[in-house]
Amino acid sequence: MKVSKNRKKVNEKLEKDKVYTLEQASALIKELNTTKFNSSVDLHIRLGVDPRKPDQALRGTVSLPHGTGRSKTVLVLCPADKEEQAKAAGADYYGLDEYLEKIAGGWTDVDVIIATPSVMPKLGRLGKILGPRNLMPNPKSGTVTENVGDAVTEVKKGKIAFKIDKFGIIHTSVGRISFEPNQIFDNAKEMMTTISKMKPSSAKGIYFKSIYLATTMSPALQIDVKSVPGI
Repeated sequence: MKVSKNRKKVNEKLEKDKVYTLEQASALIKELNTTKFNSSVDLHIRLGVDPRKPDQALRGTVSLPHGTGRSKTVLVLCPADKEEQAKAAGADYYGLDEYLEKIAGGWTDVDVIIATPSVMPKLGRLGKILGPRNLMPNPKSGTVTENVGDAVTEVKKGKIAFKIDKFGIIHTSVGRISFEPNQIFDNAKEMMTTISKMKPSSAKGIYFKSIYLATTMSPALQIDVKSVPGI
């Protein structure tokens, strides 16, 4: 397979089998980017848990100190008396029946859906549409709440949801390649310390099996777990 000139330059900056500190990786990842668009910077964290066990199927939220680097489109599904609260907080869409019908027709052009508890029974029939797109509101992620204004504000400021996949890996964005190294470091550290605090009591052995940092199209850098403060 032919290797492009850009990829050759990237490979020259890498040391084979090297494990980097989080600080080193946060700086080097910017040098490895070859895309012309503002690539996502992602963490891939393999945990020593069994996702088939309910208490080890981790999912949660984290507020990144420097945000995500992109504006999230938010839909609030709520009764009429909550609409003004959603609007004031900056929700892109808010309402109920109109949007339930749009979603039933296949419309999912949003990043996050927030709903009040009273609305959740009406969303059951839309699970096949929202579930695969990770759009179904969930109390654990703070997207099922009476305080829709606060929920919208948190999402707009950089609160994101994450969950473990069936292979025991959490894939999540911690910013954009346009971020400064210290911003990537801070966001990645916040994500990992949050996951560290969520370690199930039933999980035995090594918790953080491996951590990699990568952009959308760059090689992945393995992170030394011991280099991450707080975990």
